[in-house]
Amino acid sequence: MVKTVTLAPLSDPPVVSLAAQSAPTTASQSASSSGPSSAPTAAPRSAQPSVLSPAPSRWHQVLEDLQPFSGRAGLTWRIALLCALVTGAAMLFEIPEAAISCYLIIFLMKPDAVANIGTGIGFLLLLPGLIALLAWIINLTQGSTLHIMLAIVISSGLLLYLGAATQLGEQGSVMALIIAFVLTLIVKAPFGDAASFALREAWAMAALPMLLMIGFNLLLGFSPVRLLRDQLRARLAAAAEALETGDRAELRELLREGNAPFEPQVLATRLLRLVPRADARQIAADLRAGYALMLAVSALPDALDPARRARLAEQIRAAHAALGQGKAPAPVSAQAPAPVSAPAPAPARSPPRTRLIAQGPLEDADARADKADVDPTEGVAWDEPAEGAARADSAEAATWADPGEAATWADPAERAAWDALNVLAGAPEAEVVPAPKTPFVAPDALSNPAYIRFALKTTAAAVICFLIYTAIDWQGIHTAMVTCYVAALGTTGETVHKLALRIIGCLIGAAIGVAAIFWVIPHIDGIGALMALVFFGCLVGAWVSTGPERLSYAGVQVALAFLLTVLQGFGPSVSLDTAQGRIVGILLGNLVVYLIFTRLWPAPIVGEARALFARALSGLAGMARLAPARRLNAVSSAAAIEALVGKGEEVLRLLPFEPRALRPTPASEAALHGAVAEIEALNRAIWLSPDPDLRQTAEQLDYLAERFDGAAEASALDADHAGSGFGSGAGSSPGPDAGSSLSSSPNRGADCSLNLSPGAASSPTLHTDLAPFVGPFSRQLNQLQRAAG
Repeated sequence: MVKTVTLAPLSDPPVVSLAAQSAPTTASQSASSSGPSSAPTAAPRSAQPSVLSPAPSRWHQVLEDLQPFSGRAGLTWRIALLCALVTGAAMLFEIPEAAISCYLIIFLMKPDAVANIGTGIGFLLLLPGLIALLAWIINLTQGSTLHIMLAIVISSGLLLYLGAATQLGEQGSVMALIIAFVLTLIVKAPFGDAASFALREAWAMAALPMLLMIGFNLLLGFSPVRLLRDQLRARLAAAAEALETGDRAELRELLREGNAPFEPQVLATRLLRLVPRADARQIAADLRAGYALMLAVSALPDALDPARRARLAEQIRAAHAALGQGKAPAPVSAQAPAPVSAPAPAPARSPPRTRLIAQGPLEDADARADKADVDPTEGVAWDEPAEGAARADSAEAATWADPGEAATWADPAERAAWDALNVLAGAPEAEVVPAPKTPFVAPDALSNPAYIRFALKTTAAAVICFLIYTAIDWQGIHTAMVTCYVAALGTTGETVHKLALRIIGCLIGAAIGVAAIFWVIPHIDGIGALMALVFFGCLVGAWVSTGPERLSYAGVQVALAFLLTVLQGFGPSVSLDTAQGRIVGILLGNLVVYLIFTRLWPAPIVGEARALFARALSGLAGMARLAPARRLNAVSSAAAIEALVGKGEEVLRLLPFEPRALRPTPASEAALHGAVAEIEALNRAIWLSPDPDLRQTAEQLDYLAERFDGAAEASALDADHAGSGFGSGAGSSPGPDAGSSLSSSPNRGADCSLNLSPGAASSPTLHTDLAPFVGPFSRQLNQLQRAAG
């Protein structure tokens, strides 16, 4: 059926004004900024697709991902130093497998000190339960090899399923790995001795790094307030650069991060009272306003008057500079591009503020400033003025523009940018429209076979590797089983990509380790020198692991292979036997995982891309149903959509890692890449649209979401058939364009609203109704309909 809409033309919208008010300059924490608040009328334009830069070559992308950025060096040396401390403690107390303890540090360490402390405490609380579970399983097996194997299969399958179908994620794989690894030790030793030794080893290996990570982050960790301030400054710098040079690459990268990764830091700031309540509210407002500013700048038309563009860039630079000096930017209503008749504001002056933590979670900022003999207003977040005296000062210093007396804006995106700057300067934030929360358990946890298939495939790979190295009596290659748990992902392309990173990282790390065995270790004889070697060796892996996700796993493997090579026993060792065995184990594990994940229930990566696009379109439909004023305040939903689209594009870039039989046709792949630009354009246009009734557009978006989602699910059988033999001709059929998607479907509808009607995927009209859309955004909607297939 043909879907039509009868909306007012986008070129002739109603006049929209923003109620302005005179307000005191509220405290902008370390991430606040300033901007004008005039709210004249807007003349929105129809959505134009954002221009996607061509994907860089792999080597060029790798070089870009290795470039330094703010905070990378600091996190790198912290990870390396903590690994050295863990190594020293393990050698001193003779705790075996120090390399595994260091691996936990590299795997779990994040920039946020509060998050690291929480992770460490959580592990220590869960560890007794895990040990108790292990003891119970060991008692059930009674030392029988058959029973132990059965216990490995059941526990591994259950934990992997829970990790895939819930928010446990990789933690489920880690728990499955620990249980399976400990149980395999029992097979090779007397039951009582092995059980006792395995439980003690598991406790010590996990507890030691967690205790050290907690203490280390209490002393040297990054405060969430500082991280949020730095993130806001990065957003302002990217927005200004896009305005001044037209280069939107950095802006696009930051937009695709979304706001969700930073919301836990805001929550920690509020719950732990790292800042007063007023500042905590302002921090949350600044996070949303900073993202709204980036989104608005990305939506500005190329034809915008250069003078207006320059004024906006100048104001953003001023806010960025103020934050760099630890000062709250002054209100900027008088600098808005449209003239206002309000009285000229008095020169802005910073009211008295209360110092907040900015550099670390424990040290008092005033004391640190006194010791350094610097301006105590530098590098901090701000609280509201004390005793109410500063409120009068701030009211005197700030005059917000009256929208009724302002001229029209050149573009609604321009107005949104200035409004965001005003919020950063302390203007009251409008009603917040939150994005839907992510459910802990996936809605389709019991109906989607992809979860069970993933658990079975990973478990099968691990058991096969265990049987191989047990049959040939070579325990030194037990890393083959470890590889199965850490490298397996939901789709074939993602798994093969991770395998490639694991192989490359393993070879590089092993090469560094072997070089150290030949030329460094013979000249050291103490634990202190070995700690220094670990520090410098881990610097390489830590630098890579702190980069973008598409490359970071290679850094983890560089460090792990290096540690496995040089950490043998409880002191320096020059034996190459351990290094050889562990490298062979990693390569064996990679081979087994590749064969299973490409031939048994293969999950084409296009299925995940389609599911991500379906979630983004459902989120757009939810945003389109909002009233215009609430729609503009749905920044969290717009950020979630942007993140979904960015993840979809990253997923499509992994297509070369899939076997050819699982890849889509070139035409289908090009259409899906084009869908990225169309959804991004719709996200900006709907977010800025003043149209009071976009219900028909919402219905069209829901329909397209069903098309994308239905295509991903309906062709699962075709994908299975393609995996049964590579000569099935799947590469030229539409089947592998989708398939059962695991990585995206567990939380479908979580990042943005998803209201698909039951049974939509099986609708007979889903693949046959190609009637063109009519109405607003029809060009983008029709392009998406063709991409849906």
